[in-house]
Amino acid sequence: MAQSPTHKFGQIIGELLEAAIEPLLADFAKRHGLYLDKKGPRPARGTQKKVSWTDLYGNTHDLDFVLERGGTKDKFGTPVAFIESAWRRYTKHSRNKAQEIQGAILPLVQTHHLAAPFTGVILAGDFTDGSLTQLQSLGFKILYFPYDMVVEAFKAVGIDASFDENTSDEEVLKKVRAWEALPKSAHKEVCKVLFEKNKDEVQQFMYNLERFATRYIELVHILPLHGEAVECESVEQAVQFIQKYDKSGSSAPIVKYEIRIRYNNGDKIEAQFESKESAIQFLRSYQQPTLRPSHCSEN
Repeated sequence: MAQSPTHKFGQIIGELLEAAIEPLLADFAKRHGLYLDKKGPRPARGTQKKVSWTDLYGNTHDLDFVLERGGTKDKFGTPVAFIESAWRRYTKHSRNKAQEIQGAILPLVQTHHLAAPFTGVILAGDFTDGSLTQLQSLGFKILYFPYDMVVEAFKAVGIDASFDENTSDEEVLKKVRAWEALPKSAHKEVCKVLFEKNKDEVQQFMYNLERFATRYIELVHILPLHGEAVECESVEQAVQFIQKYDKSGSSAPIVKYEIRIRYNNGDKIEAQFESKESAIQFLRSYQQPTLRPSHCSEN
């Protein structure tokens, strides 16, 4: 089935959005020693050209960009940031798109929860306040280019990018052909104008990413848990047990180690381990230059 001109033009805008943000992310990755995974060949994923990551349930999710620590073209690293982009012309489709994005990224965040990756979305077009709030409430950082701003950016190269449900296929097809006839330099000009018009929001998004990538551990809380678990049939029984529990002189063996890591930007990571070896291995995975030397204290 032939692709409609409207769908094709929407695809053009979506690809433009990716092309606009890619240089910023590439420069960011270079400055912070990270690997930027993007669409295209990468030996680590064989013949697959899409950026695809698998969650703990075995489901694969296609993304636009992933920043990795320790990644190379030949091996996957630890995810530092999952970033998705999307264009929607009509608000009636925005809530579904927001749910689609969270459905792709949140299972990956759960899978890599010990890395506590950054989650970002770059949106363009018409998105309702509700759809944006929904993403923000789930921890996503948003860079949003409203529809009118996109139209203004295309005007810089002489293209009227406006259209609605009453615009004929013939008229939209003229816009597609006009875009395809432009040189690559004109495409870059639209990207430049788009970012200039939304300069403050772009800077805020990159600031949030920078703050995340440069975070450091300011506290590691370790709680060795002793003894056997006690099961109570009621809240009252549980209260009575705690009231009568004598913690002094306990010689019960350690059951598990509860570890909480707190970063300077407020991010937290929690984990539990049954063996000393597993707990140490977990902590050593965070021994990086950003881990400030300190001492342990008992409360």
